[in-house]
Amino acid sequence: MLKTVLKVVFFFLIINSLHAEKIKDIANIIGVRDNQLIGYGLVVGLNGTGDGSSSKFTLRSLSNMLQTVNVKISPDDIKSKNVAAVMVTTKLPAFSRQGDKLDISISSIGDAKSLEGGTLLLTPLKGVDGNIYALSQGAITIGGMNGKGGGTKNHTTVGTIFAGAIVEREIAYDLYNKNYAQLSLKESNFKTAISIQEKLNEFFGTEVALATDPRTIRLEKPSNSSMVEFLAQTLDVKVDYEREEKIIIDEKTGTVVSGINIQVDPVVITHGDITIKVNPYDDTREIAKTNVDLKEGVDIGVEENLLNIQNGKITVANLTRALHKLGAKPKDIISILENIKRAGAIRAKLEVI
Repeated sequence: MLKTVLKVVFFFLIINSLHAEKIKDIANIIGVRDNQLIGYGLVVGLNGTGDGSSSKFTLRSLSNMLQTVNVKISPDDIKSKNVAAVMVTTKLPAFSRQGDKLDISISSIGDAKSLEGGTLLLTPLKGVDGNIYALSQGAITIGGMNGKGGGTKNHTTVGTIFAGAIVEREIAYDLYNKNYAQLSLKESNFKTAISIQEKLNEFFGTEVALATDPRTIRLEKPSNSSMVEFLAQTLDVKVDYEREEKIIIDEKTGTVVSGINIQVDPVVITHGDITIKVNPYDDTREIAKTNVDLKEGVDIGVEENLLNIQNGKITVANLTRALHKLGAKPKDIISILENIKRAGAIRAKLEVI
């Protein structure tokens, strides 16, 4: 069973300020991307767990579907609970060809209790332009946890069909005959853009790359290679990459993800009955025997909730661990981190999701 009070899960990622990364890990080729597809369909074969009579659109859809097989029946005369209306979604990868198969997700939009054991009837999947790009059909697989080990109940109104859609229409993109391409960095950074420009020009021995802004690098194909060969080589080139330091907070689950070296400047924190003073470590100060050793250069005086910092610095990793040791609840720790950021004692970007 889940406890009423959420546990805090702290993931501390070791993040250095500078990394050597392949270009394909930090940038995308503009125009080479997935496309979202969506469709409306019916799931049949449910064991009385489908939509009830209150889902009028399901009954209307079933009536319309039956008419396509020469069975005319009014929606008001349909009493079946073995059918559910669903939305079907998938992604059409770049350069997909006719006959390729795609995994699809199915989600109930009515009041069905479960899609388990159901079969999706033939459903066209359309793009934003209204054209049909794939057709989906098949038996639904229900995922989710089984409740063991603190998991939640099955989400049986959401399912998957692996290789459940077949591509019928291709998206034309003539890459081979192009002489120019553009890279888009996943995170805007002047230094990284220049680093890619310099590294590619050095690698190919000619001016093939030009950073036009902190996110975009314009590429010109060398005359002695095709665009496919050129991009394959380009994406495998390693460059110096400066990763932006972040603290990610998920308020729903109480999860805090932080770089292990993100520092916290000296600050006094008062939150409810917790008062913590972050200040430079003083070797002459006598530490109480009841202090909690966090094995990270930080001691806590239990009676006065004082953090003593060795080597004159403390990190978010140390601070959150200390707050947890003092009995702070997840929402308290998240609130403290947010307010420390507002006070300017944390310079890394803080993102709440």
